[in-house]
Amino acid sequence: MGDVTGDTADLTEVYETYRGLLFSVAYRMLGSVADAEDIVQDAWLRWSGADRTNVEDPRAYLVRTVTNTAIDRLRSERSRRESYVGPWLPEPVLTAPDAAADVEMADSVSLAMLVVLETLSPLERAVFVLREVFGFSHAEIASALDRSEASIRQVAVRARRHVTERRPRFAADRAEQRRVTEEFLSAALGGDIERLLGVLAPDVVLVPDGGGKRLAPRRPLVGADLVARFLAGIGQRSYDGVAPEDMRAEIADVNGTAGVIIRGGGMVLSTMTAEVVDGRVTALHLIANPDKLETIAERRVLSLGP
Repeated sequence: MGDVTGDTADLTEVYETYRGLLFSVAYRMLGSVADAEDIVQDAWLRWSGADRTNVEDPRAYLVRTVTNTAIDRLRSERSRRESYVGPWLPEPVLTAPDAAADVEMADSVSLAMLVVLETLSPLERAVFVLREVFGFSHAEIASALDRSEASIRQVAVRARRHVTERRPRFAADRAEQRRVTEEFLSAALGGDIERLLGVLAPDVVLVPDGGGKRLAPRRPLVGADLVARFLAGIGQRSYDGVAPEDMRAEIADVNGTAGVIIRGGGMVLSTMTAEVVDGRVTALHLIANPDKLETIAERRVLSLGP
């Protein structure tokens, strides 16, 4: 890679080599594109201004910087999350169609997984992301987080168990998930409650995130009948000044899986992703907060691999 104490071109080469990895770590830690990009930029500034004489591994240095900054950001976000209007969900992103080829990598960035990661402590989340998603060794993580390897192993076991307990055991493969999502969307667009009841699990949960900035329920909706009636009504009335006939829905790759994007009036009105088990939708994550839809409105396709 050359001398890390070299000129600006050398510094930029190192940064560009690892920028994708850094963003992928930061986004999984924070669930926000803007925050992840801020942290990666901060890592670059620290890297370019640091004394690199004793930096033997630029990758480890940069990942350490991003991870610790993300942990600090998560801790400072707690009070703001507590005052958030309604449920808080991560920011959805468009991903390339081939993102789902690596099933484990795609699952690690799904909205369902990011919601589970929100229930971890900042330290547990960091250890899980670095270990389970990106394959860092316990020793590497211990060095990055200034902890003993033994303590990191304990945190890793605890975080893995926590995630396993909260993830569906028999989730659908990508093809079935897309098929069920398309069936669900067709029924919702037609306002067909009976068809919706056929595709929704009896105990389905719809988690809405309007952030108080766009009309959405203030709490999760539970049960097929309630969720079906809510979904059937979406396309039957104006929303945020957009008439039903001016809305359009599309299936797109959102966070590594098939998702629904509702557009109208030159805006993205909402996105929705479904968890599918045994051919039925068991959970829906509906995001309508316009602050979280800017990246999708820009049609930016992000790579979230290593």
